Amino acid sequence: MPKGSNQKLKLYRLSQIMLEKTDETHFLTMSQIMEELGRYDITADRKSIYDDLRALEVLGIVVECERDGREYGYHVVSKLFEVAELKLLVDAIQSSKFVTEKKSRDLIKKLMKNVSKYEADQLNRQVVVSGRIKTMNESIYYNVDEIHHAISENRSICFEYMKWDLKKQLVPRRNELYEVSPWALTWDDENYYLIAFDHRDKKIKHYRVDKMKSISITDKKRLGKELFADVDMASYTERNFGMFGGKDSSVRIRFKNELVGVMIDRFGKEISIHPSEEEGWSETVLTVAVSDQFFGWLFALGTGVRIISPEDVREKYKDELRMQLDSYD
Repeated sequence: MPKGSNQKLKLYRLSQIMLEKTDETHFLTMSQIMEELGRYDITADRKSIYDDLRALEVLGIVVECERDGREYGYHVVSKLFEVAELKLLVDAIQSSKFVTEKKSRDLIKKLMKNVSKYEADQLNRQVVVSGRIKTMNESIYYNVDEIHHAISENRSICFEYMKWDLKKQLVPRRNELYEVSPWALTWDDENYYLIAFDHRDKKIKHYRVDKMKSISITDKKRLGKELFADVDMASYTERNFGMFGGKDSSVRIRFKNELVGVMIDRFGKEISIHPSEEEGWSETVLTVAVSDQFFGWLFALGTGVRIISPEDVREKYKDELRMQLDSYD
């Protein structure tokens, strides 16, 4: 049998064919497999294809043979991703605010290559990205990669930090570049944030990654190691509502018992909860960054939550409420 012009791609094309055209309920006969390979100008006898199908297991693609009437059918029974797993990934991509619509479609299209064309229809029915509020900064993926690279190389970075103006255009916040030492990336309120040591202000700050532009890695080693050595990143980000800094404070909060789920969802099951002197209410003590975002979270819970102590935080919250009322006079 004369060899085709693309014999070196045989195993690759065979994996494509089996992944795309077979699954738990769809099969290909040996004759059909040979015919599909022929479309790529690849020739093969049955014995070599048997060997190649077994070799696919090295790639995580398990093919089984089942008898269907007088013929034998071959189909993929195990692959790198199951359909249910890909659905989760598709949902995560679609719901991620920082992923642009274009990138969402590109990523989902790539994921679909891991299932058959029949199973891909199930993912297609979930692809609804139009109209979602998505970031418009296509470079965010490269920003994240550049930041990770700087962290691994122990280097500081420079960048422009942008903001929206009234013309709906992104403009620099200041004329000079920001220079910071990146220490961690975190996810909060559907946005990526960089946690870094700011060289100018000599303190820890947060930056929206999608608002960073023209990132460049410097030759300078990172600063702020002493500050971050004692920081538990998980608890640190939890305290900083909406990634806006504020003074850390231990706050005693009283809440209606029906809001216990809200407290646990926000702060985790590890928080201490005990009955209040007021019937139907409980109390907890939280270490939070006292900020407008923290007060906004409290306000959204209405009269079901009260600050008990410390007094200065109580008074500050009352002042914020009065200012809100005065703004409507």
